[in-house]
Amino acid sequence: MGRPQRHPRDHGGQRPDPDRPGPHLTEPVIVRPLQRHGATPSPNLWHHPETYELENHAFDPDRLVEAAMAEVAGWRARTFLDLGCGSGFHLPRWAEQAASVVGVEPHPPLVALARRRTRRLPHVSVLAGTAQELPLPDASVDVVQARWAYFFGPGCEPGLAELARVVRRGGTAFVLDNDATRSTFGGWFRRGFPTVDPDEVERFWSGQGWQRTPVLTRWSFDSLADLEAVVRIELPTAVAEQVWSEWTAAGGGTEVDYAVNLWWRHY
Repeated sequence: MGRPQRHPRDHGGQRPDPDRPGPHLTEPVIVRPLQRHGATPSPNLWHHPETYELENHAFDPDRLVEAAMAEVAGWRARTFLDLGCGSGFHLPRWAEQAASVVGVEPHPPLVALARRRTRRLPHVSVLAGTAQELPLPDASVDVVQARWAYFFGPGCEPGLAELARVVRRGGTAFVLDNDATRSTFGGWFRRGFPTVDPDEVERFWSGQGWQRTPVLTRWSFDSLADLEAVVRIELPTAVAEQVWSEWTAAGGGTEVDYAVNLWWRHY
């Protein structure tokens, strides 16, 4: 979302999802000309929204990431910003406790999906915007989450400046990204994106005053076909082929252990 440099997963060569219904996405996605305004397309979500919906349902079924966030800072009766909210999958979850929830997303078709998903939640709003130009007043939110969106380490300083502007004193921001140093998916990620240096990323966040909470969670899919579809949108084509061949040859099932880093900072 709005990243000033190329997303490490922008491997190209993938085709958009076929027209088929998916969980909570029963109406067709209308693809309009992109209005990026500095946003770099997310090759998995922007091009494959139905498959990414499967991934959203499969990731972290035990809500370990949300539990780790709550240990750092809760959002009950507070204003919550989901930055890079995509199709709005997590907005209803935040709305269970927050006083108000704002989703910000740069891609118009995803903005439309997020608004459709939350149309019956009066305390949820979805705005078009980018991380480096948030359409929000100063000191207007208490808790921010950015999940695999824009904040991938060096290069995201404009977005960090915007967080400092919109988060109230006493508020907290969270950034979720892959931990490439461990877990099955971490190994796949290293193979697919060998230029991503975990040490460099950690030095960046530490230098910016952020702290890290490691979380070991999992993907849990309903079928091998769903897992294969997600592997193929998350990894470069050649690596996805290798990974899937090895996984099936070893008798791998529908669950994959998956390590992430939860970066966070109080303001």
